[in-house]
Amino acid sequence: NQQVLCKKSMLLKRSIRALSSRGSVLPLLARSLRLSSSSSASRVAHGRVFSSSSAADQPVAEELKTALFDAHVELGGRMVPFAGYLLPVQYKDGVVKNHKHVRASAGLFDVSHMGQLRIVGKDREQFIERITVADLQALDNYQACLSLITTPEGTIVDDTVLTKREDHIAVVVNGACKAKDLAHMQAQIEESGLDVQIEHLEDRSLLALQGPKAAEVLARLVSGDQDFAKWGFMTDRDIEVAGFAVTVNRCGYTGEDGFEISVHNDDAPALFERLLAEEEVLPSGLGTRDSLRLEAGLCLYGNDIDETTTPIEAALNWTISKRRRAEGGFIGQDVILGQLASAKTCRRKRVGLTISGAPARQGTVVKTADGSKTVGVVTSGTMSPSLKKPISMAYVNKPHQKIGTELKVEVRNKLVDAVVTKMPWVPANYHRVD
Repeated sequence: NQQVLCKKSMLLKRSIRALSSRGSVLPLLARSLRLSSSSSASRVAHGRVFSSSSAADQPVAEELKTALFDAHVELGGRMVPFAGYLLPVQYKDGVVKNHKHVRASAGLFDVSHMGQLRIVGKDREQFIERITVADLQALDNYQACLSLITTPEGTIVDDTVLTKREDHIAVVVNGACKAKDLAHMQAQIEESGLDVQIEHLEDRSLLALQGPKAAEVLARLVSGDQDFAKWGFMTDRDIEVAGFAVTVNRCGYTGEDGFEISVHNDDAPALFERLLAEEEVLPSGLGTRDSLRLEAGLCLYGNDIDETTTPIEAALNWTISKRRRAEGGFIGQDVILGQLASAKTCRRKRVGLTISGAPARQGTVVKTADGSKTVGVVTSGTMSPSLKKPISMAYVNKPHQKIGTELKVEVRNKLVDAVVTKMPWVPANYHRVD
């Protein structure tokens, strides 16, 4: 396997370095990213470049690099711009083989472009329940949930993972939305007058170890007594992995069991390499992440949800608990609760489509079965590596949303058969504790 050989080659070249202590951290940051003592990896490429093709010579922001940039390049990662960062879209094994490997074993993703925040202050829970639809009262400490930040119009600013801690609330937001999310939160602090402060953890990286063997791999590397069988989905802990202090949440964006690991930028390269030393683990890129999340029926912000879609249109009703539906108190509640109360007010809905023919990708028009009328638009689509057939998400108007409804999609000026399909296409494999 070419990818395994590449990985072993990298490890062999660095075998003289100890990987289990802070003093042995690989010098990737200093060599490649030229960090100053006061800079963080997420800001290393904050300078501007000028486009020679621009008549006005307008400055263009340069893509940022994560603390793992050199490791990706050395592993043969194909680097592309994404959410303002240079990240690997795939490695030498390709998306399909890597996708299947994650489904069967474990893959390691660099998701350090995501924004990691700490919300502190005595009014932090009231604040979070103001800006999101989350029910923090239903969470125990060290338990997390997926939620939505909403606008006054009832649409979605961003989707987010929230973790309730004893002295703060941890928040993870999408990389492309960090700036607008922070501005939105600050505006809400000023408007509400609540005692809340936001800490942006720019000195931390985020790794996602995903797949059915992720827990087995992590168990070999943890310090102390950690029984992962007792860690349910969305459990969050501060532990040591391979000698590094990390925060681990049992969650992910693949539909598989897995963990998201928050680690200091200085320790990220060594931890990344140590995890890859386990034979079950291969490095995985954005392409694999996208095909996995699509098979799992998970939304991508900017494609499947944005500030033009409501949680109800997006079929994310489940993010709003019974208490929040009864009490409200979140921004945009009138629109959202109105759509929950009366289905007639919600004309379109996110659905799954299974395609017969070429994949229908973002922007593809959805038509009635006879092709006479446009009834929707595709927001995401791919050739499913697991099912070996094209799948898509789309927003479809009533009355064409029922499972089994036959439709058409217009691909390359040809009408192709599609059928509304229940999501997820591949059942979730999250770890549950009875």
